[in-house]
This record gives sequence, structure tokens and C-alpha cells, in this order.
Amino acid sequence: MKKIILLLLTIFLMQVSTKAQLIKPAQAPSPFTENLGKVIQSFRNNYYQVQGELLSSVEDVDTYRCSVSIPGSKRSVIYRFHSREDTTAGWQASMYSGDNYNAAVKSYKETCRLVSKGKFNIQGNAAAGFSGKTEMPEGTLRFVSSAYKLTTKDPAYKHFYAEVELVNLTFDQWEVHLNLQNKKVDDEDEEEGE
Repeated sequence: MKKIILLLLTIFLMQVSTKAQLIKPAQAPSPFTENLGKVIQSFRNNYYQVQGELLSSVEDVDTYRCSVSIPGSKRSVIYRFHSREDTTAGWQASMYSGDNYNAAVKSYKETCRLVSKGKFNIQGNAAAGFSGKTEMPEGTLRFVSSAYKLTTKDPAYKHFYAEVELVNLTFDQWEVHLNLQNKKVDDEDEEEGE
């Protein structure tokens, strides 16, 4: 009798462990993806949900601190432009600032990778991601940028882009920015005109 119970218990445990191996646990989003997703969702309300204190106000633009920080960023801000034609705001995170070109390139490539691989939930819709081509920096260029369009059927995000840019401000000063903005690209204007 003990042998039969032991055999049945062994078969049962093998069955359970086999099924457990087939089920893959869902991966939690990285802190970068999670926080960037919060900022992307707040675009629907023109970033007011993540707007912090006013940092500066000049003739054409008000700059606010963003209350959501992106891991790896030095600072995040929201730009509100004084325009009658386009009232959407822009968001920017400074991912690198310094005099090391190689470190700036590394930050640029990593930011491009994180943006292009991330999956974001947009107001309960299926996970959306960014699609686009990563432009690689060349030693002779003082500026390079990669634009990624958010792939979602949500009309609020029809012209929504993430743009990663590597900028040489002065001879030895490099910056990497991640921008989220609503913009039309020249190719889209041509498609809509057809």
C-alpha cells in the first residue's frame, strides 16, 4: 500500500512541476518603462498630471519641473509654449551632461534601446510601443537624433513621438535628451495629402 501511495504521490508531483515549468511568469516592467509610461499617459492631459513647480518663465515658454523622474535622468521638465496654434506641451529628460564623448554615446544608445524596446499601457488599451530607426552617431557629427513613433490606434497619440538626441553644445560639452512630443514628421504630411 505504501508503494502505491508513494507512486501516486510521485506522479502527482511530476504532473504539477511539469505544468509549473510551462507557465512563464509575467515580467514586471523596468522602472524606466514604468515611469516613462506614466509620463506618456499624462500626455493625454497635456502633462498636467505630472507637472511640478514653475522653474522659469520667459517670453515664449514656461518651464516646469516634472514630478515623475526617469531612472538615469539628471532632470525632467515640461515646456509650455505660448502659442495660439499649438497648445500642446513638450516633455524632456536630460539623460547625460558632461565632457566625455564615449559616455554620451553610451547613454544615447542605451536610451534609444530602452525607448524602442519598452511596452506601455495607454488608457487600458493593449500595450503600445515605439517604432523607428536608431541613428548611430559618427565622430564628425555634432548632433544626432532618433525619432520613434508610438504605435497605437488611440487618436490622441496620432502624432506622438519620442526623440532621443545627442548634442554637442560646445567643443567639449555633450548632452543626451529624451523628448516626448506631439509633432508631424514630413513623411506624415505627404501621406495625409494623398
